[in-house]
Amino acid sequence: MIASFARALALPRVFSLITLACWLFVPSTPALAQTGTFEDSVFVSAHYTKTERLVPVRDGIRLFTAIYAPKDQSKPYPFLLIRTPYSCAPYGENQYSSRLLQYIHLAREGYIIVFQDVRGRYMSEGDFVDIRPHNPNKTGTATDESSDTYDTVDWLLKNVPNNNGRVGIFGISYPGFYASASIPDAHPAVKAVSPQAPVTDWFVGDDFHHNGAFMMMDAFAFYYSFGQPRPKPTTESSPRFEFPTQDNYKFYLETGALKNFTNKYMKGVGFWNDLMSHPNLDEFWKARNIRAHLKNVKPAVLTVGGLFDAEDCFGAWATYQAIEKQNPGADNRIVMGPWVHGGWSRETGQRLGNVDFGSRVSVYYRQNIELPFFNYYLKDKGKADLPEALVFATGANEWKRYDAWPPRNTTARNLYFQANGKLSFAAPTAKESFDECVSDPARPVPYTEDVHLQRTAEYMDDDQRFAARRPDVMVYQTDVLTEDITLAGPLNADLFVSTTGTDADYVVKLIDVFPDDTPADPKSEVPMSGYQMLVRGEIMRGRFRNSFEKPEAMKPGKVERVPFTLPDVCHTFKKGHRIMVQVQYSWFPIADRNPQQFVDIYNCSDSDFIKATQRVYHDATRPSKIGVLVME
Repeated sequence: MIASFARALALPRVFSLITLACWLFVPSTPALAQTGTFEDSVFVSAHYTKTERLVPVRDGIRLFTAIYAPKDQSKPYPFLLIRTPYSCAPYGENQYSSRLLQYIHLAREGYIIVFQDVRGRYMSEGDFVDIRPHNPNKTGTATDESSDTYDTVDWLLKNVPNNNGRVGIFGISYPGFYASASIPDAHPAVKAVSPQAPVTDWFVGDDFHHNGAFMMMDAFAFYYSFGQPRPKPTTESSPRFEFPTQDNYKFYLETGALKNFTNKYMKGVGFWNDLMSHPNLDEFWKARNIRAHLKNVKPAVLTVGGLFDAEDCFGAWATYQAIEKQNPGADNRIVMGPWVHGGWSRETGQRLGNVDFGSRVSVYYRQNIELPFFNYYLKDKGKADLPEALVFATGANEWKRYDAWPPRNTTARNLYFQANGKLSFAAPTAKESFDECVSDPARPVPYTEDVHLQRTAEYMDDDQRFAARRPDVMVYQTDVLTEDITLAGPLNADLFVSTTGTDADYVVKLIDVFPDDTPADPKSEVPMSGYQMLVRGEIMRGRFRNSFEKPEAMKPGKVERVPFTLPDVCHTFKKGHRIMVQVQYSWFPIADRNPQQFVDIYNCSDSDFIKATQRVYHDATRPSKIGVLVME
């Protein structure tokens, strides 16, 4: 979750709320050309008619719905429905949304494309609830997102002429959640659903918490605008936060403890206060985890996500896995590419920051995966030639087709930390061995070397040399690889640690170290010689090492085991490269600082933040390691 409406599109590199607002709220049809080719904008206006309706649902609330139907009425068309909290703008039947150009491959094929403001947002009636809990026992006029979707589909079928009786539902990020929420108790006409980077679990892995650590920068920038109350339907968005500096590290550090953000800026923002009031995995968060309700799945499901998605990488993997586990035999597939949040829906996808993936992977997805998926299930056109898992192997830069995920032909191995900064598949043999550093919350480790205001997307594969040079980052790397090694599946960190404090955060980063003779890339901002490419990074709050529901203080000086899972990877470390792991104790300001004391982090004071000495052990009885799956 970045800022205001970033979730709908999640544009890469540094961007402002003004940029996003200009992109999303296009005032008139000619402006379509600003975000696509002129030919595409002419096609949309020439071939589609827009109508706007207030669609009634079972409790009498009316949901604002923008319907774009092909002017050619010589044949019936299926629906594609996108439900969003980010507005159906522009409003007015002669005002066409630039988002149609994002889906021009679908528009040219011929679909009735429908956008809907979800309950309580923009021009829809009712009250908005963030990640509204699913109610599996609805009766009468009780509603949830599943029923609102069901009732919308039913209305569309009965009131929009020239439809073929089939509906596809999809969306990216928050709209991806609404796609997931349409799956339980789905309307029989819903034949295909594609949750894309779906918001799935806001405590364990998506957006606002990763393993209990609060993802402060995204939550603050997003909820300052998105979380403002909306007393009545409106076409207007809430104002953005005016940052006093262009340096996010400086702003978040100087603002200090989380309660300072609450007291200075966020008192009237309801969900921010919910975040502050629910520090542990309680019923509030459990009710908002859609995974438990993804049962009895009838539509075909294609979950899509980005391997370098800074917001909802977890959600894509978790959604696919939940459906797979709870629905044996369901038509359930996953596609993961080398994308940032929503990157498959725009541009070419060939590069992310300094890293080139060798082909136009986003264009390939739109034409060869998404379009055929909907065509097959909604039009009986073509064939469903998709494997169980279609995953792009970064490093090797090629698509891989698997009949299961994780792939069957893998071997579980461990990458063990060793003395003198070594990393090896061999277990350590030393009697006692550890590394030690001082973690100072007053000088937290930054998530990127550069100075920015908004959080970048590119940090997900950024060069990590800046971090490796810090004394409070522990670095372990293999010898030069003599053959390619492909890791495919989740990463399981298993740390043996101690602290002089009573709590700590643990950030583990898997890194691909390029050879020193790697040639320069004219499109890269840094030399690629010795580049340390972040493949996967994740944070774990130590107090949750045994339970997310019941946090426990760490005992000063006691060696503790801290296990946690990082989101899946599919990456080839090429011959001549090295595998590196970095361990650090802050990741600022994407994650809030841990005071390194067992206090209420959401209500503690600046004075509660203390230095602590951190140790990571790597000996025969305390072998810190990363569990990996190696392709055979």
